[in-house]
Amino acid sequence: MTTTVFTGLGVVAPNGLGTEEFWSATLAGRSGIKDISGFDAAGYPARRAGEIQDFDPAEHLPKRLLPQTDRSTRFALTAADMALADGGVDPAALVDYDMGVVTANACGGFEFTHREFAKLWSQGPQFVSVYESFAWFYAVNTGQISIRHELRGPGKALVAEQAGGLDALGHARRSLRRGDAKLVVTGGADSALDPWGWASQWSSGQVTGGEYRPFDRAASGHVPGEGAAFLVLEDAGAARLRGARKVYGELAGQASTFDPPPGSPRPPALRAAVESALARAGVAASDVDVVFADSAGLPGPDRQEAEVLRGVFGERGVPVTAPKALTGRLLSAGGPLDVAAALLSLRDGVVPPTAGTSDMPQEYGIDLVVGSPREARISTALVLARGRSGFNSAAVVRAYHH
Repeated sequence: MTTTVFTGLGVVAPNGLGTEEFWSATLAGRSGIKDISGFDAAGYPARRAGEIQDFDPAEHLPKRLLPQTDRSTRFALTAADMALADGGVDPAALVDYDMGVVTANACGGFEFTHREFAKLWSQGPQFVSVYESFAWFYAVNTGQISIRHELRGPGKALVAEQAGGLDALGHARRSLRRGDAKLVVTGGADSALDPWGWASQWSSGQVTGGEYRPFDRAASGHVPGEGAAFLVLEDAGAARLRGARKVYGELAGQASTFDPPPGSPRPPALRAAVESALARAGVAASDVDVVFADSAGLPGPDRQEAEVLRGVFGERGVPVTAPKALTGRLLSAGGPLDVAAALLSLRDGVVPPTAGTSDMPQEYGIDLVVGSPREARISTALVLARGRSGFNSAAVVRAYHH
């Protein structure tokens, strides 16, 4: 079967614009979580988010795209541009139908849509932008990236909240292995930090008014964030033929599951996702060198995830990290951002620490990396993501050897 490899990375994150800036901040423990600046959040029970405050879209995108794009789409286009440039990919030099786009998105164009709704209600329908017809749509990022780079191969959009980004990578891998494409730009983007988007997030009961403390005894919820992470996933043979400058690693396996309904005697399905991803990758639990945890930041879900990790890897059987404590949970961008971090961990031989966690219950029994980065020989990483309403996704990335 075809081996699928990562040849380009692009990151737009709250603690770093660009892959290396994000990675430096992550290893140094620099947080992108701040008081919200996009609107007055003083009256809300939570006021801090992983908000990107230093992003000027006019510096990254053509002027003609600005009136027709939501904030999340601008992040997606920029991260995709970065990934293609990092991979040394010139779409014009390749066969357009050999290149596809698979993206994930959870919220659609929240900010754009709410701005246009306000015009509709206060001024009338004639004042609503014609671009509202597509700027709100979950699939718009796939379409805009495809149009911008003339990528006419398979295109998909997946919606599974935080799990969706890993699902997108898995779908891209299947497209490559079936021979539907030779190169796929894949990842996720989300932004919902306008007043309506913010209200919809904290009303879930999963957002903290304090600090995001994954696996901590004082965990009281997560901090939402925004951003995008895109990767160039490529058939290894095709990458060699085009002279790819580097290979970060291989997407060895991915699996998705869905939890049983509330009240069911069956357990949550995260462990099934982990075991299926490992099996599809042909990897034993003992081969995994680090786990990038979903880390919900709530006692119940954190306890469940720790139980899964103990069950699969044994008591303190593998280093575990949650770098998203520095960015917040980025919805569909969260999984791909963790995959980018995992690939950089493979490259540099280091596990990034988990910020904000100082008092983990002993019964969790996991080897959580805290305080400072941990040097280690890393060849295989497992990345986990769970979405609201029961979505689970797991991906295995490993070092690539020709």
